[in-house]
Amino acid sequence: MPIIEYTLEFLAGNGVQEVFIYCSAHSEEIETYISESPRWSPKSVISPFSSLDFIRVADATSIGDFLRDLDKRALVEGDFILVHGDVVSNIPLADILAKHKARREANRDVCMTMVLRTIGDEPHRAGKARVITPVFFVNPEGRCLQYDEIHPFQKDRKLRLDRLLFDHGEFYMRADLLDCGIDICTPEVLALWSESFDYELPRKNFLHGVLKDWELNGKMIYTEILNHGYAARASNLQMYDCIARDILGRWAFPLAPDTNLVHGQSFKRIKEGSFLEDGVVIARGSKVTKSVIGRSTSLGSGTAITRSIIGRRCRIGKDVKIENSHIWDDVVIEDGASVVHSIMASSAAIGKGARIPEGTLISYNVRIGDGQQLAEKPFVRISLLANDKTLLATDTSLVGQGGKGALYEEPRDEDEDEEERSRDPAVLQNSLLYSLADLNISSESVSTFASHDSDDSNEDGSFSDPFRSGDIVTPRSRLSSFASDTSAQAASSSGAFHIDAVHGLVDALRADDSNDFGSARLEFMGLRLANNASDAAMRRAIAVAFAHRAAELLSPEHGGLEFTKAADKTLTAKDGAVKFISDVGVGGDDAASQAEFALALQKALLGVKGLEATRASALLAALLQQLYNQDVLEEDGILTWWGDKRSTEGESLVKLREKCRILVEWLENADEEDSEEEDSD
Repeated sequence: MPIIEYTLEFLAGNGVQEVFIYCSAHSEEIETYISESPRWSPKSVISPFSSLDFIRVADATSIGDFLRDLDKRALVEGDFILVHGDVVSNIPLADILAKHKARREANRDVCMTMVLRTIGDEPHRAGKARVITPVFFVNPEGRCLQYDEIHPFQKDRKLRLDRLLFDHGEFYMRADLLDCGIDICTPEVLALWSESFDYELPRKNFLHGVLKDWELNGKMIYTEILNHGYAARASNLQMYDCIARDILGRWAFPLAPDTNLVHGQSFKRIKEGSFLEDGVVIARGSKVTKSVIGRSTSLGSGTAITRSIIGRRCRIGKDVKIENSHIWDDVVIEDGASVVHSIMASSAAIGKGARIPEGTLISYNVRIGDGQQLAEKPFVRISLLANDKTLLATDTSLVGQGGKGALYEEPRDEDEDEEERSRDPAVLQNSLLYSLADLNISSESVSTFASHDSDDSNEDGSFSDPFRSGDIVTPRSRLSSFASDTSAQAASSSGAFHIDAVHGLVDALRADDSNDFGSARLEFMGLRLANNASDAAMRRAIAVAFAHRAAELLSPEHGGLEFTKAADKTLTAKDGAVKFISDVGVGGDDAASQAEFALALQKALLGVKGLEATRASALLAALLQQLYNQDVLEEDGILTWWGDKRSTEGESLVKLREKCRILVEWLENADEEDSEEEDSD
């Protein structure tokens, strides 16, 4: 449903009476939608608002233009709430408004309160989709003293602090906050906008400028930092994707499919965490998991829908595979086709056996021909129309025979070179996937506040267990930004990477709906870039994830496999998992790199709670044997690990090596036999 439904529901739930809507793009469509809405139309008898007005501004190009216009019209006399039209939130504002009012009464220089949300040490999906990271400098009372932004393409990795910051005494630098796009403002805010005609954006221009010139303006801006409730902006495609999944996971409740907020909806929750509207037809043999399907959509036999949102009146054929995708209304997907982590707009069509890879955007009425295999290229966008609404000539090499559409490209300035454009954060924000792989930058250019990684093993040599329940067979706990504020402040960037990475890999190894490990690899590498994680941190996370999965398979709840079979299934059940360990976990052909991974695996098994030492030792031997059979570890690598003093630091690590002695002796004997044969030759 249209995102503005969530925003208006948030305002209505907080008792807002008067609403003014400024529109830029698609203003006519938005006005028509609101005027025809049974709930929001100013003519509706059930509207929660006393008034709702659209304000049109000719030649407006920015939010600054709108707010300066609002000041000229003198429509607002008291405090007001300023939100973007893409806010999804269930946060109650009563207490925040009361605090704002109290601060205002105590000091008339207080002009604004920003609502921010902690991401936490286990960020929810919306917290991980931040291309631009806001950095707030706040004092213990919540007053914002400085604001900056960082992004992956930033050449200068330093933030310059205003000298006057230190005159305020103690302050905190917070890069772990999600900007909800919710501000409580006084009329003085509008006056400040009017005084600065060059301000365009609320944060990068207005907030930065007002705080920088505090001595001139004399106005104070406060923050309200929350560690409960849900709030995020669908400000780009990545956030759109993340918020949709958070809603499906009921993090924004009561904003959930089965609450049927919009008139005419009839969603009901069924098994496998899915939601169906009336009139959905699912043929026998099809499977729907953690998905939403709209009214009058039909699925053929053998079709699998996983973690996807399907609109109304769609026709999906037999043996179709749809994963992590958004399919809008009236879409046709014919037999044998596959769609992975993509968005398809209304009335698009996919031919028989066609393949749509990750990150693809397909616009209205586009058709992909039978059997067409779209290239594995990030950010592919296919449309019938160019940016100026002119019809594009069909590119059959892209869409196939019988297809319709061509590659859509954003207009660019003639003076803008390719390198300059590739370093524009907007390019990354416009994609569905957060990926720097195709943008020709090094990891050194990724700005981060993480310190250099150190070995964060426990005193006994084991690695910290990210599965906090202590039970190795417990399903993954919800990754959420709703962790406590204390834990958010205590967690380091490397710690957050470790937790997210381990959970993501274990989820991928557990998944029954896909044998491909490629998506997990892409997500892991994106997470690594976002956190600037070191090779050691990556190796540690991979070892912990595979160790936990192997230990899990030993338990009766997961089949009670013997050690060799558990190790084999952990490594080979997913296509690409072995290569991932070799390329990323080990990261080299030399014996030293292989020994480092074997040591990481040893420490990881020591950290699996509930797994006694004898069984952990047998599992380690089985894993090393399988890694040797798969050519990930060679003789020299295993023997180098065996001779490394770190593998015997402490009684626990010594016990873990016991069952590996047979493998090591066999390798040593084999090496001696090879040497004798060479001498004989």
